[in-house]
Parts: sequence; C-alpha cells; structure tokens
Amino acid sequence: MGARRLPGVAALLTAGAVVLTGCGARTDTLAATTGIAGAASTPGTPAAAGAKAGPAATTVTAPRKTLKLGAKGTSVTWLQRRLAALGYLPGKADGRYGGTTLAAVWAFQKVNGITPTSTIARRTWEALEQPKTPKVLVGNGKPTRAEVNLTKQIMVLYVGGQVRLITHISSGSGVPYCETTTWQGKEQRFCGSARTPTGDFRTTWRASGWHKSYLGQLYNPIFFNGGIAFHGALSVPLSPASHGCVRMPMNVAEVLPGLLGKGVPVHVRGAFRRA
Repeated sequence: MGARRLPGVAALLTAGAVVLTGCGARTDTLAATTGIAGAASTPGTPAAAGAKAGPAATTVTAPRKTLKLGAKGTSVTWLQRRLAALGYLPGKADGRYGGTTLAAVWAFQKVNGITPTSTIARRTWEALEQPKTPKVLVGNGKPTRAEVNLTKQIMVLYVGGQVRLITHISSGSGVPYCETTTWQGKEQRFCGSARTPTGDFRTTWRASGWHKSYLGQLYNPIFFNGGIAFHGALSVPLSPASHGCVRMPMNVAEVLPGLLGKGVPVHVRGAFRRA
C-alpha cells in the first residue's frame, strides 16, 4: 500500500512533541490491509545496498568540511547522496542540512560507533569514506526481515539478503504510564509499561496516513506485535520515548509501507542503557 503525502509536515522534531505519539489496538472499523512485499524500487528511496556496504573499488573522498545543523551547500549535498547510497534516508539531496538529514546522520553515526551529534566533523567524514555495516542480529534470519536494535536505537530492513534501509528510531521509554483520554465515546484511563518487547514477530495489519489510537496519533503504522507498530512520528528523539511502538522519522514512514509487506519477520533485540 502506498503512503499518502503530507505537504508541509516537518520531517523530524528532536524535542517538544506536538502530538502525543503512542500505540494502540486495532479498532473494529479498520479493515486489515497488506503492503507490497519484496524489493520493488520506490521513488525517493536509495538503491539497495549490499550486506557488505564498505568502500567499493573506487576511492571515496569526503569534503571534510565541518557542518552544523542548518548548513547549506555542496558539502551537504555530498553528505546526503553518500548516506542515500549506503541505505540511509536523508531526504532530497538539496544541499540543506535539516531535520530529515539529521535523523539519517544519527543512524549512520550509531552504526559506526560514533556518539550521535548534529555536527559533521572528522570522525563522521572518515566513517563515510570507510563505513561499517550494521551488526546482524539474527544470523539465520530470513533474507527479507526487519531487525530492531534497541541498544543502538536503529532499525535495519533486509530485502533479499541485502540491506535495503537503515533508520534511526525511538522505542518504548520503559517509564510506566497512565493516560486518561476520550476513547470510543467515553473517558477512559489506560496504563502500561512503555516497553518495546524483545522477541521474534511478524508484520500484521496496517493503516495508511494518520491512525488514531487511544494513546495518540500514528502515521502509516505497520503493526508487528499486538498493538505495537512501526510508525512515523513528529518527535523521534535520541532516547527511547514512546509508549512501546517503534517511532521513526516521517520520511521513512512515507516509504516503508512500500518495502515492508505483511507476514515479514521482525526481530527485536537488545536494551537501551541511559547514560
């Protein structure tokens, strides 16, 4: 199923969520739908990257110009194109270092053992020249699968045995919650542990566009463990912050439904340790 465009919606807010984003159970009125299984190319997504995404035969030379959030120019364009070639989704290669590119930078830095930061300096440029590949969490997993690394707060999608997409995420905060909200016509109180459980699951039903749950709004949710889903959010901070779902940047949630079909294995591993 294709995703609906949201003109004018910010791709990522790193702090101060505008919308309370959480997880929820399926409603009776929502029919289950399936996505497109397989590795069909989607406009605006990077070409499939091999499992060995290290340097090719051609030497890659980075600009090595220190960049800060808000920077513009050819060095930013180079950064965006390089990230896209490696399987990250930095948005359009427009030479503008904004929130969408920042989320891809964070994902890349985490994969390469660099403390996430908005500043692109020597260590990040060096890693872009000789990048590491994400750690495989399930060595005997199916060729097409999603792996969620809670320790690093990233999700890696494999299609046909190759890395297709790598993204920054924000999983369950682990902080117990109780929320009072109007649901199904009456005021109700919902409590939970705000955990993203580890284990082996499969994608099930999904919704297109904004889906209202009893804990907030989820964009293009793809559920894989009861009421827990991958979904786009307006706030995807570096630390786990959700009620249990796996938040991801809005531009990633735009294309994921076209890449991740129904019944695809989802493996969740690790545990986030706060500093």
